[in-house]
Amino acid sequence: MDRLDARIREIVRDIPDFPKEGVVFKDITTVLRDGELFSDIVVHFADRYRERDVERIVGIESRGFIFGAAVAHELGVGLSLVRKPGKLPFDTEGVDYALEYGTDRVEIHTDAFDDCERVVILDDLLATGGTCAAAVQLVEKLGAELVEAAFAIELGFLSGREKLPQDKVYSITCY
Repeated sequence: MDRLDARIREIVRDIPDFPKEGVVFKDITTVLRDGELFSDIVVHFADRYRERDVERIVGIESRGFIFGAAVAHELGVGLSLVRKPGKLPFDTEGVDYALEYGTDRVEIHTDAFDDCERVVILDDLLATGGTCAAAVQLVEKLGAELVEAAFAIELGFLSGREKLPQDKVYSITCY
């Protein structure tokens, strides 16, 4: 894994002052452009969950869809989507969560899981943790069991991990 961590760190591009001044954005499009690295990340996640009876991957909008779909395919399991309000066409369950200045909301289809289904939430990056914490609430509300919330990259200095179940957070790379 240390080699994978190093490869990610080597290729992720920092974009200063994006999307607003003072923020250094971790651009993962460089990872997606590198087919071998992207494949290695997908296989790494799949290998982590292959023997853990995972029945569904949950991808968080929008880059979580990319990693989530690829890992779900590799494992041969289904994919459920967590999206911003109004983006899903069927009946939804939603959770509001706090932002620094205000609130946001995420939703999932009410039939996203079977009862007690074992799921992994997958996203590209863990920052402040609010969106993923809301996704965890949705998973639990719909009666599924969270195996783990997993990320290619974690921004540890933002303490997002503290909003999630402590024994169920995994990241390949932590800044």
